Amino acid sequence: MSIAVIGAGYAGMAAAVELSAAGHPVEVFEASRALGGRARAVQIDGFEVDNGQHILIGAYTETLRLMRAVGADPDALLKRRPLRFEFPGEFLMSAPHLPAPLHTAFALLLAQGLDWREKWAAIRLMQGLQSSQFRIEPDISVTHWLDCNNTPSRQRRLLWEPLCIAALNTPADRASAQVLANVLRDSLGGKRAASDMLLPQVNLSALFPDPAAKFVAEHGGAIHRGHRVSSLRREDDGWRIDDAGPFAQVVLAVAPYHLAALVPELAPRVAHFDWEPIVTAYFSYPAAVRLPQPMLGVDAGLAQWLFDRGTLCGQHGLIAAVISARGRHLDLPPAELERGIHAEIARIVPGLPQPLRVQTITEKRATFACVPDLQRPQARTEMPGLWLAGDYVAGDYPATLEGAVRSGIAAARAVLAT
Repeated sequence: MSIAVIGAGYAGMAAAVELSAAGHPVEVFEASRALGGRARAVQIDGFEVDNGQHILIGAYTETLRLMRAVGADPDALLKRRPLRFEFPGEFLMSAPHLPAPLHTAFALLLAQGLDWREKWAAIRLMQGLQSSQFRIEPDISVTHWLDCNNTPSRQRRLLWEPLCIAALNTPADRASAQVLANVLRDSLGGKRAASDMLLPQVNLSALFPDPAAKFVAEHGGAIHRGHRVSSLRREDDGWRIDDAGPFAQVVLAVAPYHLAALVPELAPRVAHFDWEPIVTAYFSYPAAVRLPQPMLGVDAGLAQWLFDRGTLCGQHGLIAAVISARGRHLDLPPAELERGIHAEIARIVPGLPQPLRVQTITEKRATFACVPDLQRPQARTEMPGLWLAGDYVAGDYPATLEGAVRSGIAAARAVLAT
């Protein structure tokens, strides 16, 4: 088959790798010079960073499988650490090296910052999910689900709501409890290693998309960087992509809000979607500046999570502050937001000097809003030979790297099945 993939993000490259591994050379068309889509490398003050800081977890089995398939060794590129949720001075939960499900039970029992009533409430909540096989019917918001389970307010603020924001990039009062349950099923409810945090030690393009591009080329395919597709049309002999083709099969792996420009008939499939932003601010300090841990939470702050890129990537003095989803920070002028985050870092790092530079990146439509009962399109379209891939396509996961990879694999396998 002659096969093309439009979009070289994690979904598109996952589809391309799966097809290439099955013996079908693939042509990939990507508008940017950098691969990775909304999870790609950018240059800031001589540092190669990401347009948004991401982490992986041990449950991301398909991402890890494809990384190994293309020669990107997860053990070398990812810093694996046991689950650790820490808000300095307020809360600490760390998973011990025990077999499942004891690792989750003891992580909650030994959590610092919760009283015994709150700890047992958290354990009962997880037990309730397990007894219902992680099904929440009907799907409701995370806030409503916590209300139904009489979850103490401090436990919500320090555990479930930050976990919801981190996993779904959607505030708890709007987020799907069922999708959060899916994430909990595969992480805290899975094997011990599934809950491990995998912190990238390279930029997100180098983590998978760049090695995947090399793999595709070595298997007879081609990556067309800097090629923004302006025309996708069906002809008798297949699909034409601008002047290229015909292609018997095309995997359309672009952001959902780009569908209308390429195939207007597909636009209604995502017309009901809403979007959530991610803000990442990179603070350059003198090289000696360190966080106490590679990743720390900020309780009730402007920032939500802080990452020490010196510890992670050897970019000493560079701290990334991440704010997921919509919130009060969007109403602040950038300079005021950056001053506020610097003050929050200073409460964690004694004697913190003023930053040398600050660069803030805002992805206004970083992910879809993962609301209850969201109708997400299937990979198969009504048009012969045209498939969808992306973190927004129907699946168990929210808009994460693993969700994108799984959608690409599903689209590729559907193509192979034809």
